[in-house]
Amino acid sequence: MTERQKDRPWLMRTYAGHSTAEASNELYRRNLAKGQTGLSVAFDLPTQTGYDPDHVLARGEVGRVGVPVSHLGDMRRLFQDIPLEQMNTSMTINATAMWLLALYQVVAEEQGADPGKLQGTTQNDIVKEYLSRGTHVFPPGPSLRLTTDMITYTVNHIPKWNPINICSYHLQEAGATPVQEIAYAMSTAVAVLDAVRDSGQVPEEKFGDVVARISFFVNAGVRFVEEMCKMRAFGRIWDQVTRERYGVTDPKRRRFRYGVQVNSLGLTEAQPENNVQRIVLEMLAVTLSKDARARAVQLPAWNEALGLPRPWDQQWSLRIQQVLAHESDLLEYEDIFAGSHVIEAKVDELVTDSLAEIDRIQQMGGAMAAVESGYLKSELVSSHAARRARIEAGEEKIVGVNIYETTEPSPLTADLDAAIMTVDPENEARVVAALHEWRDNRDEARATEALAALKKAAAGTRNMMEATVECARAGVTTGEWAWALRDVFGEFRAPTGVSSAPVAVNAEPGTPLALVREKVSRTADDLGAGRLRLLVGKPGLDGHSNGAEQIAVRARDAGFEVVYQGIRLTPEQITDAALAEDVHCVGLSILSGSHAELVPDVLNRLREAGAADIPVIAGGIIPPADATALVAAGVAAVFTPKDFGITEIIGRIVDEIRKANKLDPLEVPA
Repeated sequence: MTERQKDRPWLMRTYAGHSTAEASNELYRRNLAKGQTGLSVAFDLPTQTGYDPDHVLARGEVGRVGVPVSHLGDMRRLFQDIPLEQMNTSMTINATAMWLLALYQVVAEEQGADPGKLQGTTQNDIVKEYLSRGTHVFPPGPSLRLTTDMITYTVNHIPKWNPINICSYHLQEAGATPVQEIAYAMSTAVAVLDAVRDSGQVPEEKFGDVVARISFFVNAGVRFVEEMCKMRAFGRIWDQVTRERYGVTDPKRRRFRYGVQVNSLGLTEAQPENNVQRIVLEMLAVTLSKDARARAVQLPAWNEALGLPRPWDQQWSLRIQQVLAHESDLLEYEDIFAGSHVIEAKVDELVTDSLAEIDRIQQMGGAMAAVESGYLKSELVSSHAARRARIEAGEEKIVGVNIYETTEPSPLTADLDAAIMTVDPENEARVVAALHEWRDNRDEARATEALAALKKAAAGTRNMMEATVECARAGVTTGEWAWALRDVFGEFRAPTGVSSAPVAVNAEPGTPLALVREKVSRTADDLGAGRLRLLVGKPGLDGHSNGAEQIAVRARDAGFEVVYQGIRLTPEQITDAALAEDVHCVGLSILSGSHAELVPDVLNRLREAGAADIPVIAGGIIPPADATALVAAGVAAVFTPKDFGITEIIGRIVDEIRKANKLDPLEVPA
């Protein structure tokens, strides 16, 4: 079979960006030279949540999990010598998606590109941010309006761009079952399309153009047969919804178009070399079936449960894709599952159950209403708790974690500190200095005028995209753009789902949880407290709250009174809450890498307040050297992804409370 007869391979990407625009630009050009066929931009958390690098909440977060883009100058440097008219760029950006697309458009125009030829995707799915990833800024109503304005603008001005990538990826990370992943993503799509239709900004005859530009970003787990069936079910339901609800008659416009990153939740810190075969199996789920094949694929690296991957690690993941596409015969055949009664039965089951859940959400008033009521978040927290309980009970087996734990020393992790990439701690100061220089040298009057026009558009009914593009040209910064809209729309704190989550692990006599409950009760009695109180805190901008929520739920079920205020808190706010609530322990969860700055800050504030006897524990993706430093600074215990036994962690927390209060250890196993 000749190369011309094969299907064209999917777009191959790696999710990348770190430190500075210049460093990320160098990485992008190297990856493109290695055969990567599209870019996938990771932005840092201040950029994602609408803060400039010099804001108090940005401390410790600048350049950590992505590239900082504070203004037009940063975007210019990010894509220097990369011709945007020839590129297909995916930007993982949501609350500030309109702003980043405006910067991208202006840079493309400066390169001489025709905006009508720009191709790529902005994620721009705020619903899943409320539920799982935590980079939301504005309330649901204004957020939906920003999405609507962006979609209508791109349909008219950047017609090849995908203005929204409805994202179920992070829902699976937060515990979603395949049915929940399909139903919640489809409910989001319905909410978005209804809003665009009802805005009156797109003529009825062009609405098919809107539907044709809606894309999806999904997760593929290791249960690759079920995951492949999920993709076929997604396609079937999307075809039905767009045909029946929106009257789209052209099959090409109804095509379910999706990109994928395979599951990061299932990557393990224990025996991390096993992550390679997990990644391969997960990739097969979205490539084997021609009728449900991804249009773009990006794979995580084997060491993402340990820290930030190095360029070589990302190259390894890219080569996995290239071997499948170019060495195997996968692209030479029609759909190899057509006619399989096993596959059809599973797809039918997923379609039926997903449609039922979609109907349930519609009866509540749609996706936005289900977000505001807390229903969707509570369901995800419950599903995640049930999954963790199955892992702890050994019902769901994970090689190297709860089965086959014996291992030879791995040469890949012999030097753990060298097995991941680290960001220079001085990087943040340089980025902040460059930001101040940008502000000093811009046309301040033009920037002020552009921000005033943006506020006026936001307060009225005009499309906000044109005012945003002018802000980009005028040198406005990311934080200034977001604060202008905060002034009009306010901010939103999403429901945590913790208080309404049902019990996932029973505390029947003799069970580990029952034994921990006894430790909690006896320790409370020894301290003369009605109940032990645990504060679970999320300092900084890290919105990945899944782990913190699971600790909070299990501590509640173990008899603790839990104080959990959600994400995005300063060390000062966490300290104030610990003192006001008179807690017995503070637990801090950080996955973004800012632990080295924020955790010691909390410790120092507690000492200054005379509360040094309150033990502080830390959890998250924390390299061994950092864990050692935190313990030396006074942290009582550090937990990382290898510590999967949540009940055991709660027992350890009780031990630290007893130690801090000079109580004798309890001879109660946990």
